[in-house]
Amino acid sequence: MSASKVVLVTGSCGLIGSEVAVRFGELGCKVVGIDNNHRAVFFGPEGDTMWVRERLHREIPAYRHEAFDIRNRDALLALVKEIRPSLIIHTAAQPSHDRAAAIPFLDFEVNALGTLHMLEAARQFCPESPFIHMSTNKVYGDRPNTIALKELETRWDYADPAYENGIPEEFSIDQSKHSIFGASKVAADVMVQEYGRYFNLPTCCLRGGCLTGPNHSGVELHGFLSYLLKCNVDGREYKVHGYRGKQVRDNIHSEDVARFMYEFWKTPRVAEVYNLGGGKENACSILEAFRMAEDATGVPMKWYYSDENRIGDHICYYSDLRKMKAHYPSWGITKPLDAIFREIAGSWSHRLAQQAN
Repeated sequence: MSASKVVLVTGSCGLIGSEVAVRFGELGCKVVGIDNNHRAVFFGPEGDTMWVRERLHREIPAYRHEAFDIRNRDALLALVKEIRPSLIIHTAAQPSHDRAAAIPFLDFEVNALGTLHMLEAARQFCPESPFIHMSTNKVYGDRPNTIALKELETRWDYADPAYENGIPEEFSIDQSKHSIFGASKVAADVMVQEYGRYFNLPTCCLRGGCLTGPNHSGVELHGFLSYLLKCNVDGREYKVHGYRGKQVRDNIHSEDVARFMYEFWKTPRVAEVYNLGGGKENACSILEAFRMAEDATGVPMKWYYSDENRIGDHICYYSDLRKMKAHYPSWGITKPLDAIFREIAGSWSHRLAQQAN
């Protein structure tokens, strides 16, 4: 891609936003990031991402940062009108389904209204530019829990052979409990699809599973794998929420997410939806994650158990990647689970050592 291409990334200091910003910067693009560090408001000092902003300025030539809130419609419209980006990657969000119930107005305004602001700015000023929206598998609510399951020694898994490869994009998002966060993300997801179909914009929704990587600022309410490894490295107790610790998640490295976004930019489609996760091969339960964490660090995992599961939480979820691979055959998972564990563990060891000094 030409160096004249401008890529706009919202939530540029988050895990996915920062990863794609760095990747497109390496490709020679001009990167403009929007992030007001609201994660520190949502999650307190442990959620602060100022260190990521410093990294972006350090690693991306001529990186431009805008610190306004995406709820600020006038500022957003003015910026998009000025820069006319060739690609918009929208990752900004209130990301915790646990936290959302305590801040329902803020959650909906950021996730739904903020997305509408982004879409309208794109429609007005760069309608031919691909618009990639980071959605979530929480749009399916707790409906995946209605699939027949089998309980194995260390995990739950699907008993219905129709889901042998995971949850497909045709799975219903209706008639289920989502959490307040899940509902606001449904609103954003459907609006991104509608702007694609109604206005013929090149949009896609990426319904992420557990997105992870060494640059994640994982906290208890968001960032399962990062937070689990942080607890292990730091000697903290990890709280398991229900399902006997056998609940399953698929994990995808942020670099593989960025690689897919690049493929979509090269060959965009209109109003597409993809379940973006690590798939069956990168799926693990919490109990299995404890073992893998101990293998990666040599440190015993400290944890305790609560019978109360999170509202709207999935017992077993992994993404069916067949549609993504069919549409973009040059894309695939390059970071296996054991490598992800080692990278995250190494990152937390480094960061916690720096904090101690």
